[in-house]
Amino acid sequence: MSFDYSSAFDLTGRTAVITGAAGILGQTFTKALLAHGASVVAVDRDFAGLEALAASLPEAADRLMLSACDVTDGSQVCAMVDRTVARFEGIDILLNNHATPPDDPAEFFAPFEDYSLEEWRRVMSVNLDGMFIVAQAVGRQMVAQARGGSMVFTTSIYGMMASDSRIYEGSEYRGYAINNPPVYSASKAGVVGLMRWLSTYWAEKGIRVNAVAPGGVFSGENDVFQKRYSARVPLGRMAHEHEIAGGMLYLASDASSYVTGQVLMIDGGLSAW
Repeated sequence: MSFDYSSAFDLTGRTAVITGAAGILGQTFTKALLAHGASVVAVDRDFAGLEALAASLPEAADRLMLSACDVTDGSQVCAMVDRTVARFEGIDILLNNHATPPDDPAEFFAPFEDYSLEEWRRVMSVNLDGMFIVAQAVGRQMVAQARGGSMVFTTSIYGMMASDSRIYEGSEYRGYAINNPPVYSASKAGVVGLMRWLSTYWAEKGIRVNAVAPGGVFSGENDVFQKRYSARVPLGRMAHEHEIAGGMLYLASDASSYVTGQVLMIDGGLSAW
């Protein structure tokens, strides 16, 4: 059987839904999908952020739809899917990419011994429950379409491995002392478990389900963190956003047509040490 290698990454005519689209990776993922020909539904609670993203992409206005949506609310998610199908007649790709930022850094970065159940549940409701809610609604639509599809979940290296607390000595994020909270690792590990379960459940429907696990991407950490983290990475630096987008495009496209149930570690080699 012949294969057109030149079109392996071409997403022309396909529709992608991306949650967390106003975030650092979400914006880059949106631009990458559009650049490869896809129509994109950008989903986020931060509608002002979505509008700013759209304003930077005037050339793609006919292929970009914005959708304000709380991924922890099933009715909002189902309404988003209905709007997507009404405009683009289906969904071919899901980037389940959202995660909750700290509301109160003191609560989010609290020591394990003092971590509140309320904060644990707040983070889990978005990072894991929201993944389930979105995957269920979009997956239901993909099954009904009977043409397969690709889902790519965003997890983290910390969903696959423990963090090195020495990296965080003296580290700050926007003026706050930081660490890797236990709820972050637990939620991201849960994303991996959900992804793998779905990959076998929907395999006979032609729906592939994979994940990208990014390493550190700069988002406002101080120099101490950057230096300590980079010293733990074989490539000696943090990632650029576009380097994560390359792995996402591979998993979303036909280039990975025989890949499902996998976690692609995009971490500069950190997990190899």
